[in-house]
Amino acid sequence: MDMMTTEQLTAFSILIVALILFAWGRWRYDIVAMSALIVSVFAGIVPVEEAFDGFSDAAVVTVAAVLIISQSLQRSGALNALSVSIGKLPANSVVQIGALTLTVATLSAFMNNVGALALMLPVAIRAVQSAGIPPSCALMPLAFGSLLGGLSTLIGTPPNIIIASYRAEILGKSFGGSSGFSMFDFAPVGAAVALAGIVFIALVGYRLIPRRESNNNALEELLHIEDYVAELAVPDESPLIGEPIRELIVLADGDISIVAIVRDGIKELAPPWYTRIRGGDHLIIEGGTDAIAVATENSQFHLVTGKNFHDSDFASDEVLMVEAVINPGARLEGRTLRGLRVNSRYGVNILAVARRGKSIRDRIGHIRFEAGDVILIHGPEQTIYEALNSLGCLPLANREIALANRRSYYPLGVFAVAILATLLGIVRIDIAFVTAVIVLVGTRMLPLREMYDSVEWPIIILLGAFLPVGAALQSTGATTLISEGIFQLAGDMPLWVILLIIMMLSSLLSAVINNAATAVLMAPIAVTVANSINANFDSFLMAVAIGASCAFLTPIGHQSSLLVMGPGGYRFGDYWRLGLPLTAVTFAVAIPMIIVVW
Repeated sequence: MDMMTTEQLTAFSILIVALILFAWGRWRYDIVAMSALIVSVFAGIVPVEEAFDGFSDAAVVTVAAVLIISQSLQRSGALNALSVSIGKLPANSVVQIGALTLTVATLSAFMNNVGALALMLPVAIRAVQSAGIPPSCALMPLAFGSLLGGLSTLIGTPPNIIIASYRAEILGKSFGGSSGFSMFDFAPVGAAVALAGIVFIALVGYRLIPRRESNNNALEELLHIEDYVAELAVPDESPLIGEPIRELIVLADGDISIVAIVRDGIKELAPPWYTRIRGGDHLIIEGGTDAIAVATENSQFHLVTGKNFHDSDFASDEVLMVEAVINPGARLEGRTLRGLRVNSRYGVNILAVARRGKSIRDRIGHIRFEAGDVILIHGPEQTIYEALNSLGCLPLANREIALANRRSYYPLGVFAVAILATLLGIVRIDIAFVTAVIVLVGTRMLPLREMYDSVEWPIIILLGAFLPVGAALQSTGATTLISEGIFQLAGDMPLWVILLIIMMLSSLLSAVINNAATAVLMAPIAVTVANSINANFDSFLMAVAIGASCAFLTPIGHQSSLLVMGPGGYRFGDYWRLGLPLTAVTFAVAIPMIIVVW
């Protein structure tokens, strides 16, 4: 092998540092990707005039459009019939878990993976609790099902879109055109893998997951606040009279919530933070024992004893208590209640947190929230769901399932027309989907604000920034060096072994970095390896697509896995118990299918 050039050494250095930062997780992946791009520009391996070409790439535009359309389908109510049907199934673990996994896989073939999971998560929790199945046995299969389903279509997952875009590029064709991978070209391999994975999960896989009855108890305990509530009476001579009730929260260092105020015998639930304190008021506060003691001592209010409270005392038709899970990248992630001032900004209280099967109530104002945490949020119904959306949280219990009306099916019809136009070759897929978005927003089937909120901007930044970095690896010859190393490792091994190596490398990368970034890095390497052995590079691209989406080994490999970590009470090391054998099953099915089909 020849000595590396300066440009190749620079490209490898940037790539290695980026991979380390991806795996470390201290900086979010979009920041890492953008940093890698800027460093590449200053190092001279990415031309200045091409630095931001990735953001105009058709694949990036398609990913954004799919996210928006997924949101419109999710909010339309057209898919609620699926939820109702699952609730009627027998209370059998195999049947329930199999039906839930198959349903989310079917949805994720045409929706964003996380969107499909978000739609099914409340349904799954309600179904398994009714059937007496621990959520820990069902939620990891649900997350993995959302990943499996995405393998089946072009739009099912970003890696497939990236793979199709790269194939069109090396053929000198237009992405989404008739000469590239079409909507269902991924189906022969992807659908077979997905079906095998679902059968394995339903019959064997869920039994490998630790049964965490304690987490089910933790979620139930989260809703029981009566043991953490106290009533304080405001003396007529209190210096806090005339001050907003938020001053009491400040005196407790942000570690309590005011769940009700009783004034002149009338109880108001979840009072606004600006409500002025009056003499004779009774404030009902919630928090840990120490926080309540601090609030009582610092305010000099009188602690009312002999009172018995019940959870129903703090909810009504207008005021709710809702459990919700914090999404990856949410506004709450990495921040505290004190820093974000949730009550004064959003008009709701966060009363408790459950993390890895344990309920946390002490010093809640100082807890730094993590993705996957389950929170108990309290507030008026008219604001609580808007607050959850703004904070980036997913409610674990849906409001009453509304029956779909005629208008509910309009987004589904628009989506179907866009797919049909693509299949018939009338228009490219990116143009078809952007047109669908314009129709949805223009006809007010999707509010403009929700359109922007539905786009996972970190993913878009990652793709837009990392595509030029991936191109730099090719232009400097770094990709060729990696491919030569793989070829020397494989030697005279048969084709299926080389495909397995490509698939394994893609899977290992996706366990620590985003799967879209994995596709960007591995696609050029796979094509170079294929060309060096005179093999059909389509089979190698399919191997990358399968491997990049098999992020089953860790919770950080994909947002879906992280999203169920809190509700399922999982620990980091739980994922490989199901993920490792599931990966083996998917590879065992994918390799012969790729060889036969491609």
